[in-house]
This record gives sequence, structure tokens and C-alpha cells, in this order.
Amino acid sequence: MLLISVGILTVSDKGARGERRDESGQVISTLITSIGAEVKYYEIVPDETDVISVKLMDWVEAGIDLVLTTGGTGLSPRDVTPEATMDVIERPAPGLAEAMRSESLKTTPFAMLSRGVAGVRRNTLIINLPGSPKAAQECLSVIIPVLSHAVEILKGTVSECATNDVHLDK
Repeated sequence: MLLISVGILTVSDKGARGERRDESGQVISTLITSIGAEVKYYEIVPDETDVISVKLMDWVEAGIDLVLTTGGTGLSPRDVTPEATMDVIERPAPGLAEAMRSESLKTTPFAMLSRGVAGVRRNTLIINLPGSPKAAQECLSVIIPVLSHAVEILKGTVSECATNDVHLDK
């Protein structure tokens, strides 16, 4: 089984100032470790494009397989996580964000207001998740079935998507 190294980046002005407990980061950590991934990095940063981009780049340079961000994906002027992510990624992976929004729309029409993106820099997959604990868990649950395969492709340990038999039983 492939061990996935993970960084969790919570983007929150209040969280960075210690004024709010980071429930979303904890939900993500619990869910991602339940599939055998290892959280190597965890940090809370303010909603500042440069701060977010630098942290993402640091983790890419460290060789992390997967970075999951939470927060800063809405329409507020302070929500800049997608812009920071787009500054870092070399190739977008829009299907991940599309799948999360599509599934979330079954629960709430507000899902269409999410601006989260996903993409790749070098061998690191970066995915923006919503800031609410419930939404972060729902969105991550949608994409978990493909994360190991995505990381295998990025690491070069598998080259054929059609050879894996992925079933999404609900």
C-alpha cells in the first residue's frame, strides 16, 4: 500500500491569531489518516496570498505528496486561497474541484459559490477544501477514492489509469 505524505494548511485570519479553534483541519486530519495517509505538516496561516503561496511552495520543495488546504475559498474579499494556489500550481486538475462541487450541490445550493481549485506542482497534488468542517469532510470524502491513484501517477509508480478498478459503492 502506498504511503501518502500530507500537509494540511488551514487558511483563517482568526485561526492564525488564535481566536478560533481549527475544527476543519482536525476533521481533515482524522479522515485522511483513516485511509493510511500520514500528516507530516499542519499549519494555520492568515488569508494572505503571499503567505499561502510561500507555505505551499515550502511543502512542495519538501516533497509532500498531497497538500489539502481548508478555508479561503468563498466570495469574501479576504478569501484568496484559490488565487494563491493558482500562483503555485503548474497544471490544473479541475476534475477534483468539479466532483466536490457537484456532490456538494446535492446537499446545498451554496456549493456553487465555492471557488476551490486543485492542481499539481512537480509531484505534489494541491487541493482546496471549504473552510466549514462539515463541507470539508463531505468534499474530501468525494475525492478520497482517487487520491492514492493520483499520487501513484505523480510518483511514476503507475502509468495506466484504465488498469485500476475503482468502484464507488455508496
